[in-house]
Amino acid sequence: MAGLFESTGGGGATIALDEWEASILRSLEVQLLELIGPGPGGGDGDPLAALFAEGPTEAPADPVLARFFPDAYGDPEKPDDDDEAAASSGEFRRFTELDLRARKRDDALFVVRALDGLGGDGVLKLGTPDCPRWLGALNDLRLALGVRLEVTEDDEEGLYELPDSDERKPLVMAYLWLGALQESLLEAMVD
Repeated sequence: MAGLFESTGGGGATIALDEWEASILRSLEVQLLELIGPGPGGGDGDPLAALFAEGPTEAPADPVLARFFPDAYGDPEKPDDDDEAAASSGEFRRFTELDLRARKRDDALFVVRALDGLGGDGVLKLGTPDCPRWLGALNDLRLALGVRLEVTEDDEEGLYELPDSDERKPLVMAYLWLGALQESLLEAMVD
């Protein structure tokens, strides 16, 4: 997979994706959308009611979602350490998680729609306001894969040396590719 972002100037970027790259990226984004879940009321709710909806007060059980929506207070290694910190985290989550989920969902949908509209030449052009949305969506994908693969800073270099027989290899390749996409997009945005 060789498609990386290049600067178009002024904070925009372009990338040429082959059919497989676009398909993999789209599939990963759709899986992320399924994990994040629908908005309040399944997306069919009253916009005014959604404005006043309150989020959950408990941390998500899924490790990826717990990483996306961490506790705001207390030590994550000691969840029962401080009742006051837990109550504060619950209150913070109640008022912030729905917005965070909506932003992640919107960014992932933005990427899926852009990939769906990809022309036969496979060239995608992102304007300046599109790049941060793509960057956020790519970051969320890479973070999700990193959590599933249990990647730490200490073993990230070892990912390049996995044998082909390792069952994690396809996900590791996607993780590394997403990192290269993020880096190239960041460089394109500042050129």
